[in-house]
Amino acid sequence: MRLLVYEHVSGGGYAGQPISPSVLSEGFGMLRSIVSDFKSAGDEVTVLLDARLSKLNPPVVADCTVPVFYPKEAEKLLVNAAKINDAVYVIAPETGQTLQSLVELVVHIGKVGLNCDASAVQRVADKTVLYETLKKNGIPTPNTAMVNVDWGLAEVKQTIRSKLSYPLVFKPMNGVSCSGLSLVKEDAQVEKAIARIKAESAEKHFIVQEFIEGEAASVSVLCTGGKALAISLNKQNVKVAVPEAVSSYKGGAVPFDHPLKQEALRVGEKVVESFSGLRGYVGVDLVLVNDKSFVVDVNPRLTTSYVGLSRVATFNVAEALVDAVLKGKLPTKLETRGFVYFSKVETPKPTVSAFDKAVQIREVVSPPFPLDNNDKACSMVAGQGESLDNARLRFEEAKKRLLTIYQPRKIDW
Repeated sequence: MRLLVYEHVSGGGYAGQPISPSVLSEGFGMLRSIVSDFKSAGDEVTVLLDARLSKLNPPVVADCTVPVFYPKEAEKLLVNAAKINDAVYVIAPETGQTLQSLVELVVHIGKVGLNCDASAVQRVADKTVLYETLKKNGIPTPNTAMVNVDWGLAEVKQTIRSKLSYPLVFKPMNGVSCSGLSLVKEDAQVEKAIARIKAESAEKHFIVQEFIEGEAASVSVLCTGGKALAISLNKQNVKVAVPEAVSSYKGGAVPFDHPLKQEALRVGEKVVESFSGLRGYVGVDLVLVNDKSFVVDVNPRLTTSYVGLSRVATFNVAEALVDAVLKGKLPTKLETRGFVYFSKVETPKPTVSAFDKAVQIREVVSPPFPLDNNDKACSMVAGQGESLDNARLRFEEAKKRLLTIYQPRKIDW
């Protein structure tokens, strides 16, 4: 097929605006990985790229790259490119209904979309609907309260006391990655947690959940719109910080061997099948503790774990995604080979020469882009090996080679 793949962060959704290097490393990493898989499946691929990135000739193996120069130009170019392609796949955050509106746009212009239905995206993004659906279906999830930023501080604290117990997690209704997220251990931290949400989210409502201490993980699920198949359990390296600090998603490992693996995979499938219209690829975020898998979020789109999954799966995950959506067919063999450990690596802002050197490192999935408005950059690096320890070692070696690029040469006089 002829496919248009649009990843919102690297694809021009922020053209003419500052881009978070950390979020960009995830977005470009997903784009590069799935385009490579589509190409391996024999598809002809077109991508949109922010002009600040495309001028650097970054390592994405698309047949056609459409540069996006100006704010709000991406949507127009997406429509034009979609018209000459057979199908469209969108990777975008739910924040501000971005993913939902782009999925609706693809349907409006009469093109085949490979994403979840827009109505399903909306239901999952609404944390009230998500929480109530999980509870109704007997799926473990942290006790949760819905709160409004316009409420007085006393009212927020009273709501918390009546329903929940500290420690708590404050997070926006539909934030991307860990933006706006805080760990709150006592009443005195509530005001600062609300201030962080206000600073990083335009949504009035936010959620407060009891903090579950355990292993952060995710389940990658392929689904047809009715039937779901969990294909991988993934480890997540997440730092949940107090309001004065910054919570962050660092990366993870695929696959994740854990005593609750089979239970987690089962829960992932049950979650996805609880929402009609979820199809293609869906990520379910979990916390694994004792004998339970607690569901904390559902992502109706490609997730960063794909960076690792695409490298260890013995089947083409992108091709399986297309089969799930267009043929209602799920893979029968779910084997993986080896392990991948992947993580973000912060670097100084590179010169073009340093960027070109970074691209040459095989383990660098997303290179550190030199963006004008940033004094630092961020790369996504993935080490692969026959064991998790070996994969982590390969990651550390690649990280060292990457950072060596920025060290001044010693001059022998």
